[in-house]
Amino acid sequence: MIRFLMIGLLLYIGYRILLSFTAAKKAPTNGTGKHDSGEETFRDPVCGVYVTGESAVIGRHNGERHYFCSMDCLEKYREQLDHSSPQ
Repeated sequence: MIRFLMIGLLLYIGYRILLSFTAAKKAPTNGTGKHDSGEETFRDPVCGVYVTGESAVIGRHNGERHYFCSMDCLEKYREQLDHSSPQ
């Protein structure tokens, strides 16, 4: 009886591991996605939070728009750019 419980437990753990691998593949890879309400979302490059274009703080760098969840993240991003730029 204990043998069947152990086999069942191992099968369940293996099943959960497989689910976690497939769920990771379903995440958007380009930084944008769709919100439940159909709105496009953008990934904050600093903290990784997804925000809608309507609620985001928008910054520009090299003519490209970047979407942030807050002014704090925008300021951190600008600091990272200042530190990484060649002097």
